[in-house]
Amino acid sequence: MPRSRRDGTPARPPRKRKLTQLLVKRQRPAARAYLIWDTKLPGLALQIQPSGTRTFKVIYSYHGRPRWLHLGNANSIGLAAARRLAMEIMVQVARARDPAAEKRAARAQGTFAELAQRYVAEYASKRNKSWRQAAHLVTRWVLPKWAKLAPATITRADVRVLLGQLAHAPMLANQVLAATSAIFSWARKQDVLAVNPCSGIERNATTARDRILAASEVPKFWRAFDEAGLVVSAALKLCLLTGQRPGEVTHMRWEHIVDGWWEMPGVPQSGWPGTKNKQAHRVWLAVPVLEVLADFDAQPAGYVLATPRGAAVIGLAAAMRNVCAKLNAPRATPHDLRRTFSSCVTGLGFGINAMNRVTNHKEGGIASVYDRHTYAEENKAIMEKVAAHFIALAGAR
Repeated sequence: MPRSRRDGTPARPPRKRKLTQLLVKRQRPAARAYLIWDTKLPGLALQIQPSGTRTFKVIYSYHGRPRWLHLGNANSIGLAAARRLAMEIMVQVARARDPAAEKRAARAQGTFAELAQRYVAEYASKRNKSWRQAAHLVTRWVLPKWAKLAPATITRADVRVLLGQLAHAPMLANQVLAATSAIFSWARKQDVLAVNPCSGIERNATTARDRILAASEVPKFWRAFDEAGLVVSAALKLCLLTGQRPGEVTHMRWEHIVDGWWEMPGVPQSGWPGTKNKQAHRVWLAVPVLEVLADFDAQPAGYVLATPRGAAVIGLAAAMRNVCAKLNAPRATPHDLRRTFSSCVTGLGFGINAMNRVTNHKEGGIASVYDRHTYAEENKAIMEKVAAHFIALAGAR
């Protein structure tokens, strides 16, 4: 016998009919919402609201508890479509799944745009030094297509279609794939998603970059740097003269310059992103470097190469593209300036160990465990000689 309602009034026995399209249209509303169960497909029901709205529902039991799943308005999907959807759901239930819970979880995820924002705010901005570049790739190439999609609905086929639009730029496609996959991987670890649709998709084959500036290119690039503006020009010149990573050069801070040394903390702190290998590093600022820095007023703290609002300088990659276009030179990046510096260190006879030391490459191995000599004087000599070599090539004096 049906249980009484909460207000104490007796519940009516369930209404069971073989639903037809005509029957669905002829049902009249009552003072209370009521159901008509379909005898042809158990679990499917038509709900009629007091307002007259007719909707199809699937009602099933999961771990002994009833689950209600909304299929749609009866004026929109029709009886035949409702039966097909209900059949698919009941098959999922037979496989021990809970479609209603999965639908609620998908709604809780929000959109892909919201998931990407959560990833940046809760993880990437705190753990990944290059998060801005990855976020830019997602904003530029992924969000225009997926911003409003529920993350759980995005499939591997969707990923392939997205990357197919970047077939002309295989390296860019790899970077977009990596940035997108990182979001899904994080969502999996947070139990927001069950699968990463980017997994199993092969990266495009690429060749290792070996671009360095030739001796004849150095004076041309040096002069072209000056047209990029004072701050950007100084940043590019420091990449070449010090051999440090572009991201570290752009975040150079006045409080880290002590007695002629640029002392980089290994870990992030107050506007400093930390070094790539998380090891503290000291760079001797050679005379040509100090001459570049002389164009900026020393401060107690803050970025050396700052924007008018005091933020770290940006736009080095774009500036290098403009320089290459103007000179009609092969593509070169800010990191290629670091590579040029490293090649100069070994080319001047200092050796690969010295090159790794002054550029903060983590060598590893048993030697790095036992050798604690700081090589301060040796590093000074290297930095002065390499910087002077580039100044001589550039004809800057």
